[in-house]
Amino acid sequence: MEKINEALKYYSYKREGLLTYINGKNDLTVEEIIENAEELSILEYKITALQVALEN
Repeated sequence: MEKINEALKYYSYKREGLLTYINGKNDLTVEEIIENAEELSILEYKITALQVALEN
């Protein structure tokens, strides 16, 4: 349970950092937007999976 909480904190921290980066940039290229969106999607999936694991 502790490892799940630690992983959840880590991925949440990574997600916040990525969101801050995306929202702070006004000159992202299309490729950068797609790349960051893919990374964000992966992080969201991992966070959701960890939250489900905590509930079970």
